[in-house]
Amino acid sequence: MRKSSRRNSFRNDERGVAAIEFAFVGPILIILMFAIVCYGGYFWIAHAVQQLANDSARAAISGLDDAERRALAQTSLSSGMVEYAYLNPSSAAVSVERSNQQLSIRVVYDASESGFWGMAKLVPMPSPQIERSAAVRLGGY
Repeated sequence: MRKSSRRNSFRNDERGVAAIEFAFVGPILIILMFAIVCYGGYFWIAHAVQQLANDSARAAISGLDDAERRALAQTSLSSGMVEYAYLNPSSAAVSVERSNQQLSIRVVYDASESGFWGMAKLVPMPSPQIERSAAVRLGGY
C-alpha cells in the first residue's frame, strides 16, 4: 500500500510541468521571434532601396543627356545611402535606362552581408539581392 501511495503522489505532482512545456514550445517561439526580426529587417531594407530609387529618379530627371542623368542618379544614391543606417553604399548599384520619353532607374542592393541574413540557415529568407525601380516621364505631359 505504501508503494501505491508513492506512485499516486508522483502522478499527482505537477512540479516541473511548466519547464517541460517550455522545452517543447520555447524553441519554436524563439525561432518565430528571430523570423519576425529578420523579415522586419528585409522589409525595412526593401523600403529603403525603393525610396533611394525614387530619389535617384527625381535627381536624374534634371540631366541634359544620358551620361549626366547616370551621374546624377549615382550621386543621389551615394548621398542618400548615408541617411539610412545599416546600408552599405558599396553594396548598391544603380542603372539608368531611357526609352522614348521615360527614364527608368533601377537600384540593386546586395543585403547578404546584412545582419538580418545572419539567421538565414535557421529562418528561410528571401533573396538578398533586393532590386527596386522607379520611372519618370521626360519632357511635358
